[in-house]
Amino acid sequence: MTATPIHLDPDPLAPYRISPGYVVNGMAYLSGHAAISESGELVGVEDFDAQAEATFQSLERTLKAARSDLSKVIKVTIFLTDMSHFEKIVELRGKWFTAPYPADTIIEVKSLALPELMIEIEAIATVD
Repeated sequence: MTATPIHLDPDPLAPYRISPGYVVNGMAYLSGHAAISESGELVGVEDFDAQAEATFQSLERTLKAARSDLSKVIKVTIFLTDMSHFEKIVELRGKWFTAPYPADTIIEVKSLALPELMIEIEAIATVD
C-alpha cells in the first residue's frame, strides 16, 4: 500500500506543518480545510457565509489536486464553533454536493486552530 501526499502550489497549510491530504488505494483522505486562501490569508473574519464558501473552495482545490472532485466525496466531518449555523450547512450541502450526498458528521467545537475560524471540513473521496 502506497500513501501519496497531495501537493498544492502554493500550499497554505505548509506553515502549520500539515499535509493537505493523502491518496491511498484509490481514496483521498483530506485534512481539515478552513477559510484560508491559497496565499495563507484568513478569509471572512466574523462572516460565517464567507468562511463556509472559502472552505468549500479549498476542499474543491485539494480534491482536484488529488484527481478527484466534490462529486466523489463519500464522507465529510464538519466542525462548527456555533451549531446555530446548522441550517446553512444543509443549504451548502445542496450547493456543493449532489445526490447521493456524502455521509456526514457535524460537531460543535469550542474553537478551531485559529481563533477567528468558525468552520472546518475534512473529507474522504474516491479518486479517478
